[in-house]
Amino acid sequence: MSSGSSGSSRTRYAILGCGSVGHAVAETLTTRGKDVLILDCDESRVEALRDQDLNARVQDIVEPDVVDAIDDRDILLVLASDIEANKAAVSAVRDTGGDQYVVVRASDPVSEDELRELGADVVINPKAVIADSALQSLESGELEHMARQLAEIIEGCDGRMAILTHDNPEPDSIASATALQAIAEAFEVEADILYSGDVGHQENRAFVNLLGIDIVSRSEARPLSEYDAVAAVDLAKSADGGIDPEMAVDVYIDHIESNSPPDASFVDVRTNVSSTSTILTKYLQEFDQSPSEAVATALLYGIRSETLDFKRDTTPADLTAAAYLHPFADHDTLEQVESPSMSPETLDVLAEAIQNREVQGSYLFSTAGFILDREPLAQAAQHLLNLEGVTTTAVLGIADDNIYLAARSKDIRLDIGNVLQEAFAEMGDAAGHSTQGSVEIPLGIFTGIEASEGNRDTLLHLTEEAVRRKLFDAFGVEGGGDSANGG
Repeated sequence: MSSGSSGSSRTRYAILGCGSVGHAVAETLTTRGKDVLILDCDESRVEALRDQDLNARVQDIVEPDVVDAIDDRDILLVLASDIEANKAAVSAVRDTGGDQYVVVRASDPVSEDELRELGADVVINPKAVIADSALQSLESGELEHMARQLAEIIEGCDGRMAILTHDNPEPDSIASATALQAIAEAFEVEADILYSGDVGHQENRAFVNLLGIDIVSRSEARPLSEYDAVAAVDLAKSADGGIDPEMAVDVYIDHIESNSPPDASFVDVRTNVSSTSTILTKYLQEFDQSPSEAVATALLYGIRSETLDFKRDTTPADLTAAAYLHPFADHDTLEQVESPSMSPETLDVLAEAIQNREVQGSYLFSTAGFILDREPLAQAAQHLLNLEGVTTTAVLGIADDNIYLAARSKDIRLDIGNVLQEAFAEMGDAAGHSTQGSVEIPLGIFTGIEASEGNRDTLLHLTEEAVRRKLFDAFGVEGGGDSANGG
């Protein structure tokens, strides 16, 4: 048997079993002008449906001849509250070769599996649907409540607001700050975006310059005590937590739990999304603010950067936020940001890291020696992750009497941020999450000697050996062995 349409291209529906769920579906489909046939074994119910001008017939859906009544139907909705009756109807349709699209009601996970095995195309568990709907409503209500709280804090600001990014800010942090600045401006509050460290990565510099984002170094800005309100966004990845835990903070927003979060008046930390840009996009929507081209481009790049262009830890919320931002963004600018020229310093660090790499199993460690800027270490770690058989990388460099280590991982069994914190937390500042991390350690911790022209090679060797051994121990592999370098 095959479903037919008797020469008509109009989709025809049949509802088998018309309790409260089936009745609601029938009314909705009929209102939309659909051709709907209702089959139910209860004569009084069928009469009531006919009184409402619905096309209903008396039919026991358990009986095999149900297939004759629905032979010309394209889509079957088997919605009886009696799950055994639903199983019988699905079996009858499939056993006689019916190829209609079948949507069927289940009562629990066991019956869901059984109905799929019988040939149902879609299985619906009303309890699960209600639970999902309740959770969505709860999430929506929570966002509305938090948006009101955030608005109250911003509206209560009589002067300027400071928005802090993490040290050496990257796209997600910068974009989140830019969006919060736009939200503040909508409430007629001026805000400055402040950062510590450097905007060193050429992609990040291009990002800031091309979008005209005005960010100010903390060293050049007025003291935080002169601002009427202080907000902090995306700070958990900072090696030192970004701010003093004792500092008065009004707003704190992040997508990663911090080991030392500030005691803020307003806190929104959502670990169920992959970027802080996603969170700020939701606030723009909640405030009914259409983002400017620059803000939308920044946020879209922040989400794409944090999820490796939707290839890493991407959640439905990240995707819906990106879809919302897409029509507002400048995609030519995005392309320019993503394809910047590589600086000579970055090229040198990458060359050193490639030459000095050592591989143990799927773990790679390398050193770039004495460097001028720590940012290229992260780029080198990311590039080296592309080597065949390598799932985790760590690249060391020395600058300004500090040891810097940047790590990247694509091993789903490993949380590289936790590994670094456990291995080096007692010696310096370590931070990160499942796929990336960083460490900053005072040089004297490992060596007990200061850097000078005469002992640079010795210093580098001692540091490299100590960090490599500790790192490979944390990975649970031998730290010795021959280096797998290109020389």
